[in-house]
Amino acid sequence: MNQRRKVLKAGAAGVLALGFPAIVRAQAGAIKIGHLTPLTGFLGALGEYAVMGIKMATEEINAAGGVLGRKLDVLSEDSVNPATASTKAQRMLEQDKVEFLMGEINSASAQTIMQVAARNRKLFLQIGARSDVLRGKNCNRYTFHVDIPVTVMVNAAGQALARQGLIKGKRIFALTSDYLFGHDLAKAAKAFVTANGGTVIGDELTATDTTDFSPFLLKIRQAKPDLVATNLGGNQVTNFVKQYSEFGLPYPVAGFNLNTADAWAAGEGNLAGIWPTVWHHDLDTPGSKAFTAAFRKKYGKPPENHAWIEYVSLKIMAQAMNATKGTDTEKLIAYFESQAEFDLLKARKGYFRSWDHQLIQEAYPFTVKPKGQAKDKWDFLAFGAAVPAPNEPLEVINPPKSANACVL
Repeated sequence: MNQRRKVLKAGAAGVLALGFPAIVRAQAGAIKIGHLTPLTGFLGALGEYAVMGIKMATEEINAAGGVLGRKLDVLSEDSVNPATASTKAQRMLEQDKVEFLMGEINSASAQTIMQVAARNRKLFLQIGARSDVLRGKNCNRYTFHVDIPVTVMVNAAGQALARQGLIKGKRIFALTSDYLFGHDLAKAAKAFVTANGGTVIGDELTATDTTDFSPFLLKIRQAKPDLVATNLGGNQVTNFVKQYSEFGLPYPVAGFNLNTADAWAAGEGNLAGIWPTVWHHDLDTPGSKAFTAAFRKKYGKPPENHAWIEYVSLKIMAQAMNATKGTDTEKLIAYFESQAEFDLLKARKGYFRSWDHQLIQEAYPFTVKPKGQAKDKWDFLAFGAAVPAPNEPLEVINPPKSANACVL
């Protein structure tokens, strides 16, 4: 796989096979979309799933006739780091003539792409980065955010931990990834713990390229906490929980960020505790079951949450382009700000808030099945009920306007 540049072109054969009139086939060329996601580094495994998801959505949309009679042409590249992501985003807009930008997982890279989008007055559908500041003090009117922010992740996992008596009156030792996302996550986690009667007795920053966690494990052993909480990202979580298991420490572990790909990589027997997620492949809705079955058939494994979110994000963009009859950024912004609803393959539809451009949706806590119950290497996770509860507004787990510094 060429990591430097992947041009995902789902064939026009699907359009021609539908027998569209010649005048439709002769319309303007393909709708070009710039897609950036990390394909190397500590988030690379997640980016690979992201490409799988958006490619699958592209192929489905094009096979059904495209958007407004035009096929989608998604140019997907490795964002690498914040500086490279910015350079590539600008080149995609200037030279490749993409209509808008999509993607990203790394919060620091997402921030630089947001700046490019604002300078060029082009839409950026920011899909996978979760830092609160992106939809807070650093927000801009050209960017919309699909994934749940760190406050929602903290609330989803924190409420489950509180119900199990692991917060109130407990001493908590934290490990935090030393970049924008980790700092935001640690801030939200500490606020939750403090508000619910717990105490953070230590918080160690770890570089994103850390692979040896033994110095931190020694500090945890010395601190003797009631709970170890991780604010780590990507394969940091995988490496930490594997080494924690090998070290044999008796303190329970939980975390406020864990993607299912990293959980799978940790493996049954190494992972424990309670974690949050935005979606999972066992979700029992008709849409999720159909998507998971199609993904398994295509790729031979279940979809990870970044595959799902890229898939639904392109479907969101297709709905918006069809509704606005084109790719004009101002019309797309107005459509999203109208709080139009989108099928996210969940029990409840989602919508973008007009004042911070955050997609409002359900989230889920998960833990680990008892040993021996897994059907395969992807089946050892046990997912909880959606939060908020069906009788609660979706807004309740998101930061309210009074606590958000976003000014569009």
